Amino acid sequence: MEEVNRLVGYARKSNAGNAVRISINATALSECEVYTTADGQRYVPLVISLAALRRVMDGERAVTTVSQVVDI
Repeated sequence: MEEVNRLVGYARKSNAGNAVRISINATALSECEVYTTADGQRYVPLVISLAALRRVMDGERAVTTVSQVVDI
């Protein structure tokens, strides 16, 4: 099985610098795969590269991606 990353949005450091702002494209999110827990709650599993997020937080990059890993 092959995995692909589906781009869903972006993460960037807040203007104040003490938080991470996550911007998710609503259309992309509606196309994501979901899973349901035993109590019936539905979740969309998303990933952000920790190394890339560190570069954003350190000011080396302005933005990084938020994705969903999908098996095809």
